[in-house]
Amino acid sequence: MKIKLTSIILLLGISWLMILGCGSGDQSVPENAINPDVVNNPISASGNQKGNVPAYHFNDTVHDFGKIVQGEKVSFAFRFTNSGNGDLIIRAAQGSCGCTVPEWPKDPVKPGESGIINVTFNSEGKEGYQNKTITLIGNTIPNTYILTILAEVQKPDGTNN
Repeated sequence: MKIKLTSIILLLGISWLMILGCGSGDQSVPENAINPDVVNNPISASGNQKGNVPAYHFNDTVHDFGKIVQGEKVSFAFRFTNSGNGDLIIRAAQGSCGCTVPEWPKDPVKPGESGIINVTFNSEGKEGYQNKTITLIGNTIPNTYILTILAEVQKPDGTNN
């Protein structure tokens, strides 16, 4: 009898904690949460597309700055068109390190419209061949897209030693 009573009390206690932990509390969405529009995948298991799907079409996905002087900041505008049939929403753009900073359209890009991803590379403290990436997260399939910048950073005296 004692074991049954202890088991019931323990079970009730665990249930009560689960109810408190799962149902109440702050229901606000964190600022960096992924927008459901980004993860909605209109491709069925058979591979058939359902609904309106946006798509990137970039003029260039790799840009080589060539030789630059250490400490120099250089920028490039990656131009794209939404070649899909739904509004393109870019939720985030992230450089592979703090020296690579992207700027992207925050408003939806309609089908057939164009946009620009501006990327600035700061070569301060860098030396030699640099290969940096920018990862776009959007409501495309797949939902990530990679852009690349390249540069050969030389010391101000023109050497790389």
